[in-house]
Amino acid sequence: MNTVGRAGTYALGLALVFGASLGIGHAVGPVGGNPAAARSAHGPAGSTGPTGAGDAVPDGLQIAEHGYTLVPPPGALPAGRKTDFRFRITGPDGRPVTRYTRSHGKDLHFIVARRDLSGFQHVHPALSADGTWSLPLTFGSAGTYRVFADFVPAGGSGLTLGADVSVAGDYRPTALPAPSRTAHADGYTVTLSGSATAGASSVLTMSVARNGRPITGLQPYLGAYGHLVALRAGDLACLHVHPQGAPGDGTTRSGPGITFHAEFPSAGAYRLYLDFRHRGKVHTAEFTVIAGAPHTGSGSGAGMADHGGHDHRAVPPVHRSGAHEAGAAGA
Repeated sequence: MNTVGRAGTYALGLALVFGASLGIGHAVGPVGGNPAAARSAHGPAGSTGPTGAGDAVPDGLQIAEHGYTLVPPPGALPAGRKTDFRFRITGPDGRPVTRYTRSHGKDLHFIVARRDLSGFQHVHPALSADGTWSLPLTFGSAGTYRVFADFVPAGGSGLTLGADVSVAGDYRPTALPAPSRTAHADGYTVTLSGSATAGASSVLTMSVARNGRPITGLQPYLGAYGHLVALRAGDLACLHVHPQGAPGDGTTRSGPGITFHAEFPSAGAYRLYLDFRHRGKVHTAEFTVIAGAPHTGSGSGAGMADHGGHDHRAVPPVHRSGAHEAGAAGA
């Protein structure tokens, strides 16, 4: 074969190899590409996020998305004492975002948890004119913490961005508590019913009692009788869920039960954090649940026996701002 012929054959071979590689690249996604481009449309802040069908990135795993970036403070932070925690959200133009659409009573919800799922806080910083968010924040112990900013930029859709921050000191990890249907918080007992199933709408009801008596006078907190955050063990994928119904809508009772429809992105262990308000104070109850694999039938729920009678069809969480009713003190 002459030189031209050999060159042509070689070029054809390269074209075939490149074409095959390109096909494989399209099948598995671009190396180093933006995972946000492959995810489904992002719902409003406070939504349950993706269903974990395999082609979507759960909320909170990315520090930047759709041109918006969470910029945490540099360097290590102190443990055990209050610090002036400051951060910014920059927009597609690289400038700090100064205008937001209020969601569930706040312009931005800020969630903090240590990587071992201890040290949870759900707080609300203040925004200055230059786009800097700030709040007094105490990290109880040393370690790596994940911080989440849940917000809706003006004219945009809701986002939950996450970043790691380091807290200096002697790190002592905490083991994930075993799954349980009962949690205790500040003298209150909260009981969980329902099952967690990956990739489907899971109906979870949390009932609040004190000294054995059901609480029927829960008070509105950020426009709802309860707020639920779920963090996935291992990578801390985040679900920020608001309950079915709203105070003042004429049908939603102020306890003892608070019902949520949540979509867990994958099977595995999650830590649930329920915020509720009673007698003027906000309390947080924590649970560990195991989300079962999808389509496994009955008996594979939240690491506990399945309670029948719940509708597990894809019913989105309902939340309206509603009038803030005073709420009786209850039991």
